[in-house]
Amino acid sequence: MAPAAASGGSSLPSGLAVFTTFPDLLFILEFVFGGLVWILIASSLVPMPLVQGWVMFVSVFCFVATTTLFVLYIIGAHGGEASWVTLDAAYHCTAALFYLSASVLEALATIQMYEGYTYRQYHENISAVVFSYVATLLYVAHAVFSLIRWKSS
Repeated sequence: MAPAAASGGSSLPSGLAVFTTFPDLLFILEFVFGGLVWILIASSLVPMPLVQGWVMFVSVFCFVATTTLFVLYIIGAHGGEASWVTLDAAYHCTAALFYLSASVLEALATIQMYEGYTYRQYHENISAVVFSYVATLLYVAHAVFSLIRWKSS
């Protein structure tokens, strides 16, 4: 275990290496799909305000937190400290759980709005559900690989 930690295999990248390492490359996809969820929820009709409020909170929170963490990695604010590996794993596990709950609730809201809404409104919500599940999958993958990196650090 000491050779892996000494070689830097379990440390966080900084600078442009963030764009070439996995799972940190997933930040870009999380940013894109999280932004799409945010845009679609913000522009959609709200049949269940409490449910879609949670979905909006999750998408905005994760979008801002992911962007902040990504920028901090690029500028090297972590300084190679192990506590940032723990922060990375904890954040991505939390974001994955948040997005899973938001995806399920958005799917429920979309199923319940089938009748009485226009074709465009219904399909806009379907798109939000699909992108929300894609974002969930990205955060779960990032969380798994972050936990692997955390365990090896």
